[in-house]
Amino acid sequence: MKAHDGMYIDGAWRPATSGDVIEVVNPADERVIGQVPAGTAADVDTAVRAARAAFPGWAATPPAERAARLAALRDVLVARKDEIAETVTAELGSPLKFSEAVQTGAPIGVAGSYAELAATYAFEERVGNSTVYLEPLGVVGAITPWNYPLHQIVAKAAAALAAGCTVVLKPAEDTPLVAQLFAEAVHEAGVPAGVFNLVTGLGPVAGQALAEHPDVDLVSFTGSTAVGRQIAAVAGAAIKKVALELGGKSANVILPSADLAKAVNVGVANVMSNSGQTCSAWTRMLVHRDQYDEAVELAATAAAKYGERIGPVVSAKQQARVLGYIEKGVAEGARLVAGGTEAPREPGWYVSPTVFADVTPEMTIAQEEIFGPVLSILRYDDEEDALRIANGTVYGLAGAVWAGEEAEAVAFARRMDTGQVDINGGRFNVRAPFGGYKQSGVGRELGAHGLAEYLQTKSLQF
Repeated sequence: MKAHDGMYIDGAWRPATSGDVIEVVNPADERVIGQVPAGTAADVDTAVRAARAAFPGWAATPPAERAARLAALRDVLVARKDEIAETVTAELGSPLKFSEAVQTGAPIGVAGSYAELAATYAFEERVGNSTVYLEPLGVVGAITPWNYPLHQIVAKAAAALAAGCTVVLKPAEDTPLVAQLFAEAVHEAGVPAGVFNLVTGLGPVAGQALAEHPDVDLVSFTGSTAVGRQIAAVAGAAIKKVALELGGKSANVILPSADLAKAVNVGVANVMSNSGQTCSAWTRMLVHRDQYDEAVELAATAAAKYGERIGPVVSAKQQARVLGYIEKGVAEGARLVAGGTEAPREPGWYVSPTVFADVTPEMTIAQEEIFGPVLSILRYDDEEDALRIANGTVYGLAGAVWAGEEAEAVAFARRMDTGQVDINGGRFNVRAPFGGYKQSGVGRELGAHGLAEYLQTKSLQF
């Protein structure tokens, strides 16, 4: 695609206030593939003003009409799915098949789910002598990450639009091209001017301006816990609502009764997917000590198969970060059984699929989010020990439990301090709530629970 040299504000592409630009680089070959404007606080202000002006009309639009616009948006995304997948592959480095199936397929599913919800959601109910109304919050500032660029945009924007909110989006600077495609799709779907607006730019400039803007009623952010903490502080000062989807260090708990080979192989695939750049990745594999050596061997063999299949990480900065964690793992005494710091190929910002054994719970690689294709395997003695280890980080975003009987896995999962758990390889569900406990965030995305984040409650007594 040809990148726009302006911002999508109030239904049109408008020049940026600054001549500064952000270069977009293909992480697979390190070539510049485009550039977008580096938006300023003035651009953000213009976009927020447009969203504020459009809010009363969109909020008053019947839910059935909002649903129709979302259905049209889904149809446009379907029609342009090949272009979307190729764009994500070019700016993120995802293998094309993964971009087609996940980076494009998932957000199309999410858009469709919100088209259905907007038409069927109960925006009012009778409670005794009261009528309770669920009304749109107002203007939403959406700040999205680079790892699933379209999915995170749709998860926020479609939910907000279904609720009757208007949106100003600030996408990640590493992957802004697919955000421009989304803005084109919104326009083609007939969403009224000002209801959705796009400002590209750097986080400390455009992102901060959006979070601080007094006319933004809710900030929905996905990214690092450190930045989420800053946004929460800014929003707290203004008594502004936030929805934060932050870091993770998810545990993949393999109970002794499980099919060990299947659990290990699926677990490795989960960590290597998207080059490990997934906040919900099961980066800690917990195995009973009696099965530990076999699991390590299975994992090392499985990881080796991804050497030629894995894509790069998003940037040279991210590559250096991941390699630094691998070096720290070795320095702290973990045993490297696959991968390491040697790049599997060049050019491009690649990291070898890496597996550590003999990892203990206090090690840095077992506590901090690495965001790369790095798996840590830990021993446990019994279920209580496994639960202690699984819950022993500041995060609680996702996880997995494997057991011979589903009931056994469910019983363990119910005691995990985490927002979403896959049982024996359960499939991702775009209608199920996604979000974390502890420092993994505040609020939920996807489905009816995600829609509720963009609503406020009013009751009338009779």
